[in-house]
Amino acid sequence: MPKLLITKLDLPRCPHCGVDIPDLSFRAQYLLTDFQHRQQFWRIYSCGRCAGLVTARAANWDHEVLDVYPSKSVDVGDDIPERSRAFLQQAIESTLSPSGAVMLAASAVDAMLKAKNLKTGSLFERINQAASEHLITADMAQWAHDVRLDANDQRHADETLPLPTTEDAKRVIEFTLALAQIMFVLPARVQRGIRSLNHVP
Repeated sequence: MPKLLITKLDLPRCPHCGVDIPDLSFRAQYLLTDFQHRQQFWRIYSCGRCAGLVTARAANWDHEVLDVYPSKSVDVGDDIPERSRAFLQQAIESTLSPSGAVMLAASAVDAMLKAKNLKTGSLFERINQAASEHLITADMAQWAHDVRLDANDQRHADETLPLPTTEDAKRVIEFTLALAQIMFVLPARVQRGIRSLNHVP
């Protein structure tokens, strides 16, 4: 872990926007005492890109950091297939470039369906097929279509529609993460649980 310095907080990524090697500048510090009279040394930093605040705690000033809040950027997870994971990670890291993030999230959805052997037809058809085969619910299929349409708007540079905002990008990424959880992460976790119950490595 980095040290609780009065200049910069050295983290590999901003926990808010995911930017690589963020410029986290010192803003304030607090020395607080809990009900057992233990001292808590806190410093607050802000990201030079997204202006998100990051709070860090240590045992004393300029000591090694014990906790960081938010704790980290979103962990995509190794249970998601490599291509889908790469698109999704890039979408998360591009949140402050919303048009790109929306298109990358749609690519992640596309790659997830292909990883489930839904490879023929358009993305529209494959989303519907995923719902008909009960890989996703009808509501999730409707949400996936929203992501697909949002990405189409950006790919075709539709001049009649407003550009997506950071909040739009976060919403699309949130869905894509939920889809990955349902299609890959939770099934993998269940299988690991079954193997552990049966003492299978």
